[in-house]
Amino acid sequence: PLDENSLYCNLLQCDHFAATSIIAESRDGAIVGWISGYLIPDEPQTLFIWQVAVAPSAQGKGIARKMLSRLVTREICRDVTALRTTITEDNAPSWALFTSFAKMQGSSLERQLHFDSNIHFGGVHPTEHMVTIRFTEGVEQAA
Repeated sequence: PLDENSLYCNLLQCDHFAATSIIAESRDGAIVGWISGYLIPDEPQTLFIWQVAVAPSAQGKGIARKMLSRLVTREICRDVTALRTTITEDNAPSWALFTSFAKMQGSSLERQLHFDSNIHFGGVHPTEHMVTIRFTEGVEQAA
């Protein structure tokens, strides 16, 4: 069987995709947030966000949106015109984050079914919806 989001996979993401991943640290140096992403090989103008994690102690403070906005303004993302991610229907924090981020960019979410629960996951994982945010102007930084 395949590992499900193993530590090894996360380490590979941090190693291979360091330029398109970001962490947030608290004032005392503890890691309180992490976003991993990558430029889609066949669509290098699209940044795909793989995972977003914020420690419970840091949630509700806008850290995820700040990390996301800083990430898309990095040099490696200078030609990025769209951001994509997948979200399950019940993931309210992710819907809120990406809706807020899209609004901050003067954009909106495009949403379509991507991986169906029954077809792709044998009914053991919820359906994933592909979310796309297009950047029509320069990317805005979160305050």
